[in-house]
Amino acid sequence: MPSLPLRLSALCLALGLSACDDAPRFTKAEPGEARSGGSATVNKSDRNAFSLPSANLPPSRRVDFSVGNSFFRSPWVIAPSTTTARDGLGPLFNTNACQGCHIKDGRGHPPAPDAVNAVSMLVRLSIPDAPEFAKVIEQTGVVPEPVYGGQFQDMAVPGVAPEGKVRVEYTPVPVRFADGTEVELQQPVLQLTQLGYGPMHPDTRFSARVAPPMIGLGLLEAIPEDAILANAAAQAKEGSGISGRPNRVWDDAQQKTVLGRFGWKAGQPSLNQQNVHAFSGDMGLTTSLRPFDDCTDAQAACKQAPNGNGPDGEPEVSDNILRLVLFYSRNLAVPARRGVDDPQVLAGKSLFFQAGCQSCHTPKYTTAADAAEPELANQVIRPYSDLLLHDMGEGLADHRTEFQASGREWRTPPLWGIGLTQTVSGHTRFLHDGRARDLLEAVLWHGGEAQKAQQQVLSFNAEQRAALLAFLNSL
Repeated sequence: MPSLPLRLSALCLALGLSACDDAPRFTKAEPGEARSGGSATVNKSDRNAFSLPSANLPPSRRVDFSVGNSFFRSPWVIAPSTTTARDGLGPLFNTNACQGCHIKDGRGHPPAPDAVNAVSMLVRLSIPDAPEFAKVIEQTGVVPEPVYGGQFQDMAVPGVAPEGKVRVEYTPVPVRFADGTEVELQQPVLQLTQLGYGPMHPDTRFSARVAPPMIGLGLLEAIPEDAILANAAAQAKEGSGISGRPNRVWDDAQQKTVLGRFGWKAGQPSLNQQNVHAFSGDMGLTTSLRPFDDCTDAQAACKQAPNGNGPDGEPEVSDNILRLVLFYSRNLAVPARRGVDDPQVLAGKSLFFQAGCQSCHTPKYTTAADAAEPELANQVIRPYSDLLLHDMGEGLADHRTEFQASGREWRTPPLWGIGLTQTVSGHTRFLHDGRARDLLEAVLWHGGEAQKAQQQVLSFNAEQRAALLAFLNSL
């Protein structure tokens, strides 16, 4: 039987794939390839693999990491309470702790059929843009639904009605490989029931979002802006149909529009702002950057409920707690890769490049010398993302704009750590709404700019598919 590299060459010739001619053939690992987070990488692959501090974080700075971890993990409570450092939950919320969504600092999942609450999947809401909402759109990226706001919250404190219940059902979508193998994808059908505040705007747009993993966020923040913009320029120059573009979003602290890099549509500019908006939307907690509860004018009981603000108006999440949670989330380490020299993994890496996946999932960067934390500076990292928006086709479209992102565009998610999802999170649900039940399904949902890559994967035989998955699971 011919070797896999020979069969790959034959495949390229048979399909007439010009990309194959230029794609590298990997026969050994690159120097340092296993250390996805540079010297911050940790050598763990167990259930706690996503919950460790950067390997190069000195003991003197691990105290702040541990304290930040305690505020990330521990539940917040309803005000008023004797637990004054952690009170103020709600009145409307999705979870009572950051860890409730980012279980073991890992990936969320859609609700099971019998789930009481969605917990690690939330639903974004908005109505179509209009000129009279120009200022709102500039600063929030969307026009919130008038009654329910920008995020559907299915939990509430006593005396306040939750906004409703979230359910997801699925319809089958069959997909066939060239060798006749058939895979049945699942198209989610979102249902919001038991609405607590009456009907929604008739043109409401919905977008289900599972919590992404927390690893390597400080390293992503440390990627120079010029490097991200260079990705967009290179893709435009190449003219291959891949045309990623940056999102431009509002920075609450700087009060201006800047580059977005966090969130499923790159709708947040910084890790601190991502945390602030999560405290507000997910748990109903105020901060100095967002000093108001997440209640709309139509939710009177929510507005009148007790809060955990201090006697002098201090927010429920103090600036010091916010600082500690930021330090923790910046320094959650990326685990080392496994099996980088394994022949099947190397063959899968070659297939990954031959399909053109690296065009969006950019493998490597060097972080900035002036990173927010010294341990994150000047690191050669391998996140496999360009942090740009791409049109992913109608199958994945949520038809909901967010700043400059269209309803068909999504930020390329980093792939590092993806092979440890089952180990850490206890499931293998992928994509923004968790519809994909494994990595192969996630690949097959790619459309739009990724349609050519998806079609090439559909041409792979069983051995080639196994090699591609071995590579992805090594990340």
